[in-house]
Parts: sequence; structure tokens; C-alpha cells
Amino acid sequence: MHRQLVPFPASPAIVDKLKVKHGVEWKEIEEVFRNYPRFFLSTIADQYGESRYDALGRTEAGRYLTVFFVPVAPNRAKIISARNMKSKERRRYRRK
Repeated sequence: MHRQLVPFPASPAIVDKLKVKHGVEWKEIEEVFRNYPRFFLSTIADQYGESRYDALGRTEAGRYLTVFFVPVAPNRAKIISARNMKSKERRRYRRK
């Protein structure tokens, strides 16, 4: 997956959950997708028939985030969740 994706929330409740549970602002997710994240397939065809991906990237402020999403339409990403990268993910992100 090498295209530029535009993120959108799976539901309005997702935006609130990201802020409250994970401390992630929506603008940070948009920044990760603008800053050319690394994409990895995380789940092949779940119970809804959707494959889920991880986007590992950085915000403008340098925060490392993992964003979980489902690609939809030609260039859209339905955001499922996001959180700070774990150390193993950060090592994977740095390997290019």
C-alpha cells in the first residue's frame, strides 16, 4: 500500500475514544497520514470481510503513533483506533 490515504473516523464515538482512552487528537491522525507512514497488514478479512492495516508514523510534533484502519474507496482510510507506538513497533517503523 503506497498511496496517499485520507483518514475518516469509523464513527463519531471513535474520535472521543481516541482522545479519552489514548490521548490522541484527530489532527494527529491526519498528520500521520500526511507524513508518509509505513503500512502493515495486521488482519486478513475479519468477520466483516475487511482486512485491517496498521499505519506507523509520526505527528508534526514528533509523536510516534500506530493507527489501525480499514482501506475503503480508492484513497480513504476508515480509522478504527490509534495509540502511542510500542517499542517493537517503533523498531519496525525505523527499519526502511
